Amino acid sequence: MAGKAFENWLFHELRSYNAYRERFADFSFWRLSTGVEVDFIVNDLECAIECKASPRIRADHLKGLRELAKEHSRIKRRMVVSLEPTTRKTEDGITIFSPDEFLRALWAGELF
Repeated sequence: MAGKAFENWLFHELRSYNAYRERFADFSFWRLSTGVEVDFIVNDLECAIECKASPRIRADHLKGLRELAKEHSRIKRRMVVSLEPTTRKTEDGITIFSPDEFLRALWAGELF
C-alpha cells in the first residue's frame, strides 16, 4: 500500500510542476508483455522515472529502466525516486534520487 501512495505523491508532483511551470509535458508508462514496466515516461522518451518506496534500491528495482534502454536507446534520462537518504548514480547512468533531491531538481527545471 505504501508503494501506491508514494507513486501517487510522485505523480502529483510531476503534474503540479508541469502545470505551474507550463511545461506541457505528456506523461505515459511503459510495459512489456512480461510485466516489466516503468512508471512514468515524460514526453517522447525524454525522461523515464521509476518510483520505489524502498530505503535501498536493488538491481531488481532497476530492471524496467534497463529493459527500456535496451528497446529504446534514444532515452535521454533514467531515474528512480526512492526513500534512499542520498542521491547516487549507478554504473549504467541511472540516477537514484532521494525524495528531497528529486523535488529540488524537478522544481529547478533540471529534469525535463
